[in-house]
Amino acid sequence: MPMHRFPDHLLKGHANFMAGRYAREKDRIRDLASEGQNPSTMIIACCDSRAAPEMIFDAGPGELFVLRNVANLVPTYQPDGGQHGTSAGIEFAVKALGITNIVIMGHGRCGGIKAALDAQFSPLDAGDFIGKWMSMLGDLPGQLGQNTLLTDSERQRAMERISIRNSIRNLRTFPYVAELEAAGNLAVHGAWFDISSGELWVMDSESGDFVRPDF
Repeated sequence: MPMHRFPDHLLKGHANFMAGRYAREKDRIRDLASEGQNPSTMIIACCDSRAAPEMIFDAGPGELFVLRNVANLVPTYQPDGGQHGTSAGIEFAVKALGITNIVIMGHGRCGGIKAALDAQFSPLDAGDFIGKWMSMLGDLPGQLGQNTLLTDSERQRAMERISIRNSIRNLRTFPYVAELEAAGNLAVHGAWFDISSGELWVMDSESGDFVRPDF
């Protein structure tokens, strides 16, 4: 097996971190190491390298509990003995960390959503991991695809936002999430990030519409 050197750009990045942010926030980081984390917000985001929650929300170490997967999907509650990484992350955030906010954040130009809408976009099929993962959306992509008056970009953006609402619905099938939300001890939010403009759109909790917040 050939030997490969650890990527130089990562080593240089770590050196910059040590000389910059770590040096500036050393005491805070050491406190986090000794006292543990206590974030109040969980972000469920996409794996896409262009939509990093810590960058988008200008968050420092220990401020966000971030879980990323393909297309920021949340499955329904399935305590069936299977290996459910996203569900385990939600359970840890809510039960162990006492998270009070969960944000499901989608983004523009999501490759997972594009694949769900257009089978020709990717060589993946229902037998692959991503194909099975995206099947969580059920027939929602097909329903949207039937509207021939939508352009491809309009259909993509609509599906990205519909998927967020679907994941929120699935998240509420977790009993402890539903109980805490009903008691007012946990809030569930939706958000959508536009990679090209940097704009953040948040989902109105009553109407379900995505709006740009006023600061």
